[in-house]
Amino acid sequence: MSVTTFASPAARPITLAMTMLLASGCASNPAPVINSAGCITTPGQVVNDPAESINRGIFVVNRALDDYLLAPVARGYRQLPDFAQSGVHNFAANFGEPMVFINDLLQGNPKRSMVTATRFITNSTVGVVGLIDVSSRFGLERHRADFGQTFGVWNIADGPIVELPLFGTSNLRDATGRVLGFAIDPFGSNSDTLDTLGTVSTVGGTVDGRAQRLPMTDALQRQPDYYAALRDTVAERRAQFVAEGKLGAALEAPVNCEAEMVDEQN
Repeated sequence: MSVTTFASPAARPITLAMTMLLASGCASNPAPVINSAGCITTPGQVVNDPAESINRGIFVVNRALDDYLLAPVARGYRQLPDFAQSGVHNFAANFGEPMVFINDLLQGNPKRSMVTATRFITNSTVGVVGLIDVSSRFGLERHRADFGQTFGVWNIADGPIVELPLFGTSNLRDATGRVLGFAIDPFGSNSDTLDTLGTVSTVGGTVDGRAQRLPMTDALQRQPDYYAALRDTVAERRAQFVAEGKLGAALEAPVNCEAEMVDEQN
């Protein structure tokens, strides 16, 4: 008699994510603080790029795809009326709120999780499937959270820099979080409608996120070494993002006082 083993489709990615996570080790960086200007600072941040030559090779391919495909699409998107861009941004962000809620809970922040849940319910109904950010008008400001941030809050070290094909610069901890984020579907996978909405959210969120980063990348491309400039900027802002999670601070505590945080996960 044969025995058939049924495994969840997410089992393999989750196993891979856990293996990568264990490889990252634990962090020993000083605790984040909010300075006199109200900015979150992360003392002792160090960029670890032992596979730089390989990463630079992948970066060349990623940059070509960005220069000839994603960035031009993002520039065209920025020519759309403001209400259209806001609708895309709000819809994509709202569709991602359940994942934010999960990470709020995992980070032990019930206050933020309640804000996230209330925002999702309100914007999904009164806000017409999230196209209108009604919640912000009532003082419930949006915040981000992902598994990379959660692992950082748990004091998992960021690990070495990895240049991910198509997805760009990251570190081992955040790459692990990305794998886990792809594997977990808060909505389930039994609805064609949800699958369609998820695809729309992914495409729209990718273009919208790239459009928001255009000013930053345009400035960094003027640096002598674009790879190093982008790598260091992403590392610094992801460290600040983790610091925000550790402090349990909402958006009224700026993550970066000079520019918006890099949103390379959503």
